[in-house]
Amino acid sequence: MKRSALLGMSGAILAVATLFSAPAAASAATARPSGEQAVAVTKLTHAQATSRLSAAGISWTSSGGCSDRNNPTCTSFEQVNLATIQGAETLRSASGCALTITGGTETGHASGTYSHWNGYKLDFSPTSCVTNYVQNTFTYIGTRPGDGAPQYRSGSGNIYARESNHWDVLYYNCGGC
Repeated sequence: MKRSALLGMSGAILAVATLFSAPAAASAATARPSGEQAVAVTKLTHAQATSRLSAAGISWTSSGGCSDRNNPTCTSFEQVNLATIQGAETLRSASGCALTITGGTETGHASGTYSHWNGYKLDFSPTSCVTNYVQNTFTYIGTRPGDGAPQYRSGSGNIYARESNHWDVLYYNCGGC
């Protein structure tokens, strides 16, 4: 084999070894609570996410009129998971509802592995179309500990929690994209 081919193969082996080593796996992959195998996540920039959302006909709003991830009055998509944006796209196409995102990866939300900050959650305006779709399509699984928000699980396992003024959606995956 040529030296360049060998280097390419060793680079690929190194990438795989790095992905599955304990320290790298902790930062690059996350296991789902169900105990499924860890999966690497793809992160998007704010610009990449808004481009996809616009193309899907999904709007967003910010009480502060900004997108700074470190400002809790902004709505940011910086470091959102690709699967989270794909999940919103799936919700839009499956429901036929107009969607408005009111919360993304900005600071100010609850912390945790599957959090807004870590790119797993979006907040949506609770229109009657979205509410009817979620409640009539997904499975009610009881209230969320802590705040008592009614929760619904989609067929793909994503969780929709009806908080006081929005739908808080946890995307483990793209929802069947």
